[in-house]
Amino acid sequence: MEMLSQRFPAVQFEIVAMSTTGDKILDTALSKIGEKSLFTKELENALERREVDLVVHSLKDLPTTLPPGFTIGAVCKRENPHDAVVFHPKSIGKSLSTLPERSVVGTSSLRRAAQLKRKFPQLDFQNIRGNLNTRLKKLDEKEDFSAIILAAAGLLRMGWESRIGQILNPEDCMYAVGQGALAVEVRAKDQDILNMVSALHDSETVLRCIAERAFLRHLEGGCSVPVAVSTLVKDSQLYLTGAVYSLDGSESLQETMQTYIHFSQQDMDGPNDDIQHVGITAKNIPHCALEAAEALGINLANLLLSKGAKQILTVARQLNDAQ
Repeated sequence: MEMLSQRFPAVQFEIVAMSTTGDKILDTALSKIGEKSLFTKELENALERREVDLVVHSLKDLPTTLPPGFTIGAVCKRENPHDAVVFHPKSIGKSLSTLPERSVVGTSSLRRAAQLKRKFPQLDFQNIRGNLNTRLKKLDEKEDFSAIILAAAGLLRMGWESRIGQILNPEDCMYAVGQGALAVEVRAKDQDILNMVSALHDSETVLRCIAERAFLRHLEGGCSVPVAVSTLVKDSQLYLTGAVYSLDGSESLQETMQTYIHFSQQDMDGPNDDIQHVGITAKNIPHCALEAAEALGINLANLLLSKGAKQILTVARQLNDAQ
């Protein structure tokens, strides 16, 4: 909101706070609720009724296929996308590798649990739900957990950097698709709002997240299966690493691919300004770069599918549903 106010000082912006289904159901793992758009449906309803003109989400909460009539008009510069470990006061100064055997670590994510069970089989990973305040309170005021795993970006945005005891690198735990990025969802046909929010796009973040979202969508993944990614832009190359896991982490497939990203100013405008790439409309980024990023995600997904990813994810989904 601050960025929009700075760019458009003549426009008055009003913040409307709303709760979603995902915010209200705190006693069930997200992967068990079995409903898409857990953190978006109520917000999109307000957008459709024109009660609001734009909605801000954590991009990782947005499905890779949006309902008709909506688009992601802006993806802001990504905060740290990695996962962070917050330790119980009695365990401060430790790391996951130095926690006592059978220490209980809380996480709400199948993706985190599957990867960390592989890396730290001596630890006991258990589900924990609630907003950041609730989870930190559960950690601090009880003896149930030695540590919990949270998105670093959420802690940083809340000003709680001091609570971060360990940042998990991709070798330990790759992150969720879109993690660390904020997205602005708007009505797809509302050109005035779309043009306004497009100024918030961060090109590198957009390209990385398009590749990640294309990878996830082509795998037909979601929060009910363990899928993880890591992306990097370096020397005009976009690198995407993607992986799928069984629920217990015993099976996995991981591959890396890359593509050249060409930023030609001649390709900035054209007849396809409003084409969406996995739900994202990015008028101010060259079409060829957007297409290359999406193709990278699809190609990497196809590579994993050719190696048996579909079977791993199908079994993971069935086991999660049965639990």
